[in-house]
Amino acid sequence: MEKQEIESYKKAGNIAKEVVAFAKSFIKPRMLLIDIANKIDANIEELGGEAAFPVNLSLNEIAAHYTPSNGDETLAEGLLKVDIGVAIDGYIADVAFSLDLTEDKRYEEMIKLNEKVLENAIAGLSSNSLEKDIGNSIHDEVEHYNKKNETNFAIIQNLSGHSLDKDAVHAGLTISNYKNSKTAPLKETAFAVEPFLTTGLGHVTEGKASDIFVLLTDEINARDRDARELLNFIIENYKTRPFCKRWLEKSGFKKINFLLKTLENQGILHNYPVLVEKSKKPVSQTEHTILILGKDVIVTTR
Repeated sequence: MEKQEIESYKKAGNIAKEVVAFAKSFIKPRMLLIDIANKIDANIEELGGEAAFPVNLSLNEIAAHYTPSNGDETLAEGLLKVDIGVAIDGYIADVAFSLDLTEDKRYEEMIKLNEKVLENAIAGLSSNSLEKDIGNSIHDEVEHYNKKNETNFAIIQNLSGHSLDKDAVHAGLTISNYKNSKTAPLKETAFAVEPFLTTGLGHVTEGKASDIFVLLTDEINARDRDARELLNFIIENYKTRPFCKRWLEKSGFKKINFLLKTLENQGILHNYPVLVEKSKKPVSQTEHTILILGKDVIVTTR
């Protein structure tokens, strides 16, 4: 890994740490999710970073891929997952945390366990670590906790950590959160460890369409003139990183829904569906970004 690349990953991680602290300082129950998203977007920009993807603000049984658009009146309540991405020169820091916004703190135990399994998985990493070591650690920790405390927390098995690359949030490696036999080495790699827990069945299914999109091809073959203009903007500003409707509206584009649907129908854009726990039980999430360089294990977002 080149020196400039390493420095960009570290700088993105330092900004992400500040954004997490900022987010935790102001998020309160009953806040509009759109207000939270706009504050986080602005903070990333103020600190000199770019958003690597739209901040995910997923409530309760929604595990991922929910970001609000302008006019969204959804309020922060229950169990809120905040998943933040920061990019420097295309190199990404990916970090997430969960907040219990209930009066009786009914989700506190699940969040604490989620944080513990993440920290234990990271603590076990070394220059000799293999991909399977992370999932095995997470699986064993949750299983041990359930037996000791007679609880029934489950790992979301079809959500995973992932390697990172320039302008790529999911790049190559899929780092399972359950016991497995994958032997890919993790050294000289940037990757995110991202366990999700639930009291449900431990699987997510696709829900309704989200307001998050990603470019599938940079061939300018959109037939509509306005769609071509939008596509050029997306290629120039987001490349292969996910983006959302509110960013396009902020940049002055009109007829957003029509243009996005046009590009999606032509196979140029992909719309991420909201991911929902299959049994509609609440989901928690934690995440850090890690570099393993030689003998050093660097948690860029902690």
